Amino acid sequence: MPTVSVVMTVYNGEKTIVETISSVLKQTFSDFEIIVVNNGSTDNTLEVLKNIQDQRLKVFSYEHVDLPTSLNRCFSHATGEFLAFLDADDLWTSDKLELQVQALQKNPKAGIAYSWTNFIDEQGQLLGKGEPIYFKGNVLANLLVCNFIASGSNALIRKKAIESGEYFDPECGSCTDWDYWLRIASKWEFVLVPKYQVFYRQSSHSTSSKIEQMEKACVFVVEKAFKTLPPEFQYLKNQSLATVYQYCTRKYLQNYSNSIDNLIQARKKLWMAISLYPPILLQGNTQRLIIGLIKRWIVTELLKTLFLASRAS
Repeated sequence: MPTVSVVMTVYNGEKTIVETISSVLKQTFSDFEIIVVNNGSTDNTLEVLKNIQDQRLKVFSYEHVDLPTSLNRCFSHATGEFLAFLDADDLWTSDKLELQVQALQKNPKAGIAYSWTNFIDEQGQLLGKGEPIYFKGNVLANLLVCNFIASGSNALIRKKAIESGEYFDPECGSCTDWDYWLRIASKWEFVLVPKYQVFYRQSSHSTSSKIEQMEKACVFVVEKAFKTLPPEFQYLKNQSLATVYQYCTRKYLQNYSNSIDNLIQARKKLWMAISLYPPILLQGNTQRLIIGLIKRWIVTELLKTLFLASRAS
């Protein structure tokens, strides 16, 4: 029985999955199995996987379902003492498993070990580093305010904690991992490996509909969490929702592309965040969003003026 089960669910991941699995095979910690659940891929994912020669790799194929349901399928195949999820387009540094395993072994009360995250684009180029977070121990209040785990590819989870977390909730959509971490955090401590060990691949463009779906999923997770929490946590709800709308503001600005509609949505979400939790104005992230929104609005108005002037001439 391996110490760690690395589990992946993949749908049409032929372009990235070899690099992703390679980052696992290069780990300094080698006592692991790799469980790949093929979620009904229609490209050459299976053919690509067949070319990877390593006895620790096990592939299981199913019909296509939503992501949370596909993630739940991984549980029945994983046999390790610890479990690490890895998205089929993300990467790890070579010491990720070694240091996280050590952290959990040294802290028997901890259910999850996490690290810091780098953000990369589709070509693997670094977009930036996530803010270093130092939460450990009982992190439930911190995690309610913000999903500081940042990526489903970050956490190493103790199997006993997995049993207490039960399954991923399909109703939580793209925020199903945040919901899952919250349920584990209500019963287990977290431990931090203070290093950048995860490369989280992000799309350079998200459609407005995708941002709306993400917002809906995050708000659902917040409402679900606070329904079951005791009174002493309820004061955090507005701050939690404000963080969601702050994130939506950033996504709309990232997808600006001279679109007045995206600017209108960014302004709306930012106002919702400030209205729910006015102290968010003191955060550097919010101040940068305000400056970014003003700059883009000025550029958009200038372009519109130039366009009208050119037509008039």
